[in-house]
Amino acid sequence: MMRQFRQAVLAMFLIPMTVLGQNHNLEVGKNLDIFNALYSNLDLFYVDTLNPGQTMTAAINGMLNTLDPYTEYYPEEKTKMLQMMLTGNQYAGIGALVKYHQKLKRVVIDEPYEGMPAAEAGLKKGDIILSIDDTLMTDKQVAFVSSHLKGDAGTSFVLKVKRPSTNQEMKFKITRRNIRFPELPYWGMRPDSIGYICLNQFTEGCALKVRRAFVDLKKQGAKGLIFDLRDNHGGSEMEAVDVVNIWVPQGELVVENRGKVRQANRKYETSLEPVDTLMPMVVLVNGESASASEIASGALQDLDRAIILGSRTYGKGLVQVPLELPYNTNVKITTSHYYIPSGRCIQAVNYKRGREERIADSLTNVFYTRNGREVRDGGGVKPDVELKNDTLSNIAYYLSGSALDSTEVMFDYVMDYIDRHPTIAPARDFRLTEQDWQQFCQRVVESGFTYDPLSKKQLNSLIETAKFEGYYDQAKDAFGELAKKLEHDVATDLDKNRKIVQQMLELSIVSAYYYQAGATEVGLNYDKQVQEAERLLKSPEEYRRILFPNNK
Repeated sequence: MMRQFRQAVLAMFLIPMTVLGQNHNLEVGKNLDIFNALYSNLDLFYVDTLNPGQTMTAAINGMLNTLDPYTEYYPEEKTKMLQMMLTGNQYAGIGALVKYHQKLKRVVIDEPYEGMPAAEAGLKKGDIILSIDDTLMTDKQVAFVSSHLKGDAGTSFVLKVKRPSTNQEMKFKITRRNIRFPELPYWGMRPDSIGYICLNQFTEGCALKVRRAFVDLKKQGAKGLIFDLRDNHGGSEMEAVDVVNIWVPQGELVVENRGKVRQANRKYETSLEPVDTLMPMVVLVNGESASASEIASGALQDLDRAIILGSRTYGKGLVQVPLELPYNTNVKITTSHYYIPSGRCIQAVNYKRGREERIADSLTNVFYTRNGREVRDGGGVKPDVELKNDTLSNIAYYLSGSALDSTEVMFDYVMDYIDRHPTIAPARDFRLTEQDWQQFCQRVVESGFTYDPLSKKQLNSLIETAKFEGYYDQAKDAFGELAKKLEHDVATDLDKNRKIVQQMLELSIVSAYYYQAGATEVGLNYDKQVQEAERLLKSPEEYRRILFPNNK
């Protein structure tokens, strides 16, 4: 066993002497001998019997913890996880979100995904999960229920649920499948001949899907395009290149990898004929746009092909390669940095000796786009137009059910609304009426809903500080007056936060009828970044001024 482990470690770390030098290899060999001797003595003398797999995995993970967080070891039992990640499959199961209903104290179906086993079987939002095969679920938490819904693809089970709208118990025989969330949850036309495409991840084959979606939008008369990469955590580097190729001529350098060994160095150029190199484009990004998303958005920025709008991206400028190890184990190793067309690397953090050192803006370097616009390396891709989206208000957070002590008043209202409305208007046209909104507000107030406003928390903290420093007594009356003014009135707070709360209600309702695509379409009506992108695409002079600032 020790010989096999040593061979695996040597395969990972012994580099030819011509690359690292003889002294380095001697140091590696010395420390491997020390490790070998240490484990042999532990195995021989330690008071309890060692578990070789657990001990070695812990040792390997300890070693990798001194590197970056993207270099990961996958023991045999986790090899399937790596394969699913690389292919874009998330897990094998039924394809539905589940949640714990605080009032019912049961796990319920929250959102079935379109085209997945749960939706195909007929499960609905709000169905109470009673049992899976012969295992009762009525006293279980979400993690337990979720683990039993998952399993090997192709296996079947009987799911028993109770449907609140009819109070009937129902049984469904469901066959698990590999669940792959759609890379393109939605694309479609917006007003004024503007197309919109949302890409969730860069998985195998996604570039062809984006190309087809864009061609479809052009046929529908699109004169401008919004390409949404917000919350896209990345994926395949080659797919990112092919996506850029849709709007950039053949033969353009998109990204270059530079590593320690020659095999890690590679240049990726566009290889296909583009679909359209002239249509005005706005690319939406945020702090969760990472890796391949940053390659695509950064390359389109460097080539002055699109305006980048939103907030600064994540800043992952590293490339990982999966390698097979003996006995069906794997490792994913960071082998290189990548550099986009201007020559910059947007990596935001240096990983040294297991520590993270974020690169300060003052230490970044200036690069230039094709048209001479100034851009910088380090810290992700900075948008040409910085605009943050609205944040969730405190009352909206509690109504959403996200807080541990929150009620289910919004979820229950949505369930009742669905029961009363067999059909609703198309997603883009759906709106709650004024009567619907007032009924919801009345229901919230009558339910006794309360939430913990941040202003009150901060006031209490200030009072405690004043008491500690001895100022409270002389300011007691002022604190009392302020406390009265900060007492929240739920009805008033709902009115103040109507826009975000109504958006949450409409998204939740529409997703039950039109799934994720419908919810995305509704969300665009409230999205101020999308609205700003549309404004820019309808303002040719301002659009050109941003991309071509040096042109008179």
